[in-house]
Amino acid sequence: MRSSLAPGIRLITSFSRDSWYRGFTLFLTFLFYTSYHLSRKPISIVKSQLHRNCSTLIRPPNLNGTDNETWCDWAPFDQDNYQTLFGAVDNSFLVAYAIGMFFSGIFGERVPLRYYLTIGMLLSGLFTCLFGLGFYLNIHSIWYYAFVQAMNGLVQTTGWPAVVACVGNWFGKGKRGFIMGVWNSHTSVGNILGSLIAGVFVSSAWGMSFIVPGIIIASTGVLCFFFLVEKPEDVGCSPPQHHNSSSNEEIFSSPGQSNSISSEPAEEHTKAISFCGALRIPGVMEFSLCLLFAKLVSYTFLYWLPLYIANVAHFDPKEAGDMSTLFDVGGIVGGIVAGLVSDQTGGRASTCCVMLILAAPMLFLYNHIGQHSLATTIGMLLVCGALVNGPYALITTAVSADLGTHESLRGNSRALSTVTAIIDGTGSIGAALGPLLAGLISPTGWNNVFFMLITADILACLLLSRLVYKEVRGWCGHSPRQRGFKEI
Repeated sequence: MRSSLAPGIRLITSFSRDSWYRGFTLFLTFLFYTSYHLSRKPISIVKSQLHRNCSTLIRPPNLNGTDNETWCDWAPFDQDNYQTLFGAVDNSFLVAYAIGMFFSGIFGERVPLRYYLTIGMLLSGLFTCLFGLGFYLNIHSIWYYAFVQAMNGLVQTTGWPAVVACVGNWFGKGKRGFIMGVWNSHTSVGNILGSLIAGVFVSSAWGMSFIVPGIIIASTGVLCFFFLVEKPEDVGCSPPQHHNSSSNEEIFSSPGQSNSISSEPAEEHTKAISFCGALRIPGVMEFSLCLLFAKLVSYTFLYWLPLYIANVAHFDPKEAGDMSTLFDVGGIVGGIVAGLVSDQTGGRASTCCVMLILAAPMLFLYNHIGQHSLATTIGMLLVCGALVNGPYALITTAVSADLGTHESLRGNSRALSTVTAIIDGTGSIGAALGPLLAGLISPTGWNNVFFMLITADILACLLLSRLVYKEVRGWCGHSPRQRGFKEI
């Protein structure tokens, strides 16, 4: 009887109800955080329009009372210190994001994730649109743009702890690294889409480069309110196994197959974990500090790579922006590979450390030979993107979820959002420092910027040395080896 079913129907019915809900949740959270990153990207694209080389443009004859050298610029970014002003706008967002992230996880543990994400995306859409409205309302105050970016940075902290907590609620450890490695490509996809959408409007009406992404993230907030399911138990699905997972744990099971769940029922804790309690979880401090330096490197590329390509390879701004997206494409591959390797080896820290070790010489080579030809530029950007963003992606996803469901918590499922916020909040300090240091160092030469990035990369690797040692001892038979994150 079953053989008479259409192939498409057989495929649909081959997955269990639990599998469909898991897949749907993964898709929704991917969409949500893609929109978060999509709304952050326009500022890096619009900068080249706010301050331009007016000498290469034809001045309209009816334009009066404007300096010949700055007539095409948007005040207040028409001044000689425009780079400082751009830095102030960037750091308004990044510093507010870093500070807010430490508190976001605490709120996320105590507020339903569906409401928390919905409010965050609606407010983020509002502040993103307000930045773009500066174009139509003819606003030329640096305080306005800095304030809007700071507020946007605060409300954007609602996203990461909440989506990681939601995915962690649905997926166990067996294939978490690979699943989250694929899922974490939303960061790069959002960056790429944000660049492309902003690029459509940047030359004609740069305000729309912000308004359109603002509308998109607000729309996904509405979608979140109507469709997000926070926990499997809310819809009668089986919860995943977070500890002692066997190598053949099935995340997507077929009908009739029982899902892997813990042999001992987890103790339900109604009390959310404290900030200090989360810090005491083994491995949280090391991975948090490692992410600080890893994110410093990643965000320096995010904010400065288009300018570097334009200055060194002599591409025009649009070509440089398009070329810089290859770094994000490499990041997608790097995140997936890091997750897959760490699942198979059981070594999250070792995987990160190896990629960080390889990234240091590749950054050196990219700075010295990366611009010799178009093919070299493309290849080096892809490789550097994979090695730089791979550890960053693994720590902010699978490692955060592992630590947030660590065995020492004894079943307290409410720690995941706080742990994620601590790790990403510490990393966000590096995200704020990286572009700031690059702005201060770049006048002395790009070589010095890359030496700074290589140093940060090496420090990130050294901070994981204790955890790597423990994992290697486990592989050598000194302690039981488990998949995913082990007790350290």
